[in-house]
Amino acid sequence: MSTAFFPRQIEIGPTCLEQLGEVASNLGGTHLLIVIDAFLVSSPYSYDEKIKNIAKQHQLEVTFFSDYRGEPTTDHLSAALNKMKGTGADCVVAIGGGSAIDLAKAVSLFALNPNIQWQEIASQTRLKRLPLIAVPTTAGTGSEATKVMVITDSQTQYKMNPGHRDLIPDAAILDPELSCSLPKQFTAYTGMDALTHAIEAYVSTNATAITDSYALLAISKIANALPKVYENGMDLEAREEMLMASCYAGIAFSNASTNLAHAAGRPLGARFNIPHGLSVSLLLPFVMEFSLKAAEERFGDIAENLGIQEVESRSKLAESAVKHVNELNEHFDIWKDGLKYIDLVDLEESIPVLVKDALSGNGITTNRKVPDSRDVKDLYLSLINKLKTIKECNAASL
Repeated sequence: MSTAFFPRQIEIGPTCLEQLGEVASNLGGTHLLIVIDAFLVSSPYSYDEKIKNIAKQHQLEVTFFSDYRGEPTTDHLSAALNKMKGTGADCVVAIGGGSAIDLAKAVSLFALNPNIQWQEIASQTRLKRLPLIAVPTTAGTGSEATKVMVITDSQTQYKMNPGHRDLIPDAAILDPELSCSLPKQFTAYTGMDALTHAIEAYVSTNATAITDSYALLAISKIANALPKVYENGMDLEAREEMLMASCYAGIAFSNASTNLAHAAGRPLGARFNIPHGLSVSLLLPFVMEFSLKAAEERFGDIAENLGIQEVESRSKLAESAVKHVNELNEHFDIWKDGLKYIDLVDLEESIPVLVKDALSGNGITTNRKVPDSRDVKDLYLSLINKLKTIKECNAASL
């Protein structure tokens, strides 16, 4: 038996942001709290003015919240809820990357449940929340289609990622014109995050026929579109394909779970303040290699959907998937960019804490080969060795 949960409505295509007013009205919204990335309300984008015009056409009021930076925290949540007080806002809209969407999920939930405890969220039979609309401007997190939100505890710096089907947004609006503003490197980071979601969903022990279909579609679309948008960010057709792929990958992993690359990537990102997509893509090849023999047939399927052909055996085909992801990391400067954030000595000294945090998070038991502390330590050591090699090569080329 297969079960899957989805957003109730998905709009996709150039200019579909114009549907926001109608979608919000249909959900019963009269006053929208817009959680939006700060740069989007500044020149040259000024999406706040466009959104005001769309809202006015449907007799909707709007309040904007953009007082957050980086990945969302409990302090950001408190600030958003304070901004919301007294406005009469009855619908939450996220416009931005995964941080905006995750923060909006938390706002929509805590606005109606101010005393709920974070550890209680996943175990609730039902969650009451405000209507929620997600408008992603990046093709990576897939948060517009997922039941998970990632919020960092401002006191402990621990990344909490509770999941519940009622956190899935009611509607997702996928307008490729909004993603054209994403810089080249963040296009790569978010695109590799989407690829990681799809790969991990496909090899998850919770995978189903439904999630398999979405995961493989996402992998093939990313393989086709990500190199195109990396070279030409204004390619609207490829941007749309990436948004669709990210959404598909979100559906896949939301229902099947991610696994070791995300479990190990979350504490790495928190420790070194690394963009999420970069942190998971730094670890993905090593996780694939660790899991290879336990899911050889599935990694062969992944290779085929990455566009790899004419390999002499199924075993070699599976291995080629790992090689291809390594090559993507090189092409998108993932290894070089990792060195911009990571101090290798600090990383080596931090391994015991990173291992503990990785093993305590989601995604360990859904890995086809369940890792122990030694295995996770080896992942981080493999990353250190890789980055040392890259650093030496960079020095030699100067």
